[in-house]
Amino acid sequence: MSALKLKLRAAPPRRIDLAQLVPGKLAGLSVAEIEKLVVAQGADKLVVGDCFAVSGEAGDTIHFEGGSDKFESVGAENAGGLIVVDGHAGANAGRRMKSGRLDILGNAGDYLASNLRGGLIVVGGSAGAHLGGPHSGEKDGMAGGNVVVKGNTGELSGERMRRGSIIVKGSMGRDAGARMMGGTIFGEQGLSAGAGVQMRRGTLIGPTLYPASATFVDCGTHELLILKIMAAYWAKTLEDLAPPPMPAAPRRLMGDMASLGKGEILLTAG
Repeated sequence: MSALKLKLRAAPPRRIDLAQLVPGKLAGLSVAEIEKLVVAQGADKLVVGDCFAVSGEAGDTIHFEGGSDKFESVGAENAGGLIVVDGHAGANAGRRMKSGRLDILGNAGDYLASNLRGGLIVVGGSAGAHLGGPHSGEKDGMAGGNVVVKGNTGELSGERMRRGSIIVKGSMGRDAGARMMGGTIFGEQGLSAGAGVQMRRGTLIGPTLYPASATFVDCGTHELLILKIMAAYWAKTLEDLAPPPMPAAPRRLMGDMASLGKGEILLTAG
């Protein structure tokens, strides 16, 4: 079965909600039915056919030919299959996604992977603030799955994270892992100010941390078997997207001692 293709006709005049356009919700719909789905409410309501030329068949793959920072909630609550965006995406991409894969070839907006539960999200460019984090009033952030950002990320990546992995190949904004309760964040270019602030559990990894918080305790270098297990998991799950090899004995900082203090920051450059 061919992929469902949605070719962007022109830059959207305002934000459009693409949460309905995931494989599970489109199963069994014809192209004509898909074209009638509403993507923007109001007096100047927009439907899919106003914004996209639709072709192919609804199945396991959706291909957005073109992207925009006005694409809201692309891949949200996806529960299987592949979604590809040939360009940028706006806020809430992959929010509460359960399984499957979302590939964004350009940049992603704020709240990428918010409350992610499972699956894989890959961003070819950079991502905004609150990657994996909760919306206002929500208790928890990311609770599973994997996110790989090839560019940079904004502040508060992994806020209130419980499970899963975030791998950032560029630079990370301040306060990564704030109030973290589990899971793993790997900043390949290092960690910025405020990393791990008020974290209770979980693991932050990077070659360097500047500046280090006074509420983290330097515990020296340790040989950690779990790093070999994590590396093997990433190699199997992420293949060429996996982070670089880690040293056998990274420097370990424990904290945040201003909170529960059972989290850790592993510095791979010693």
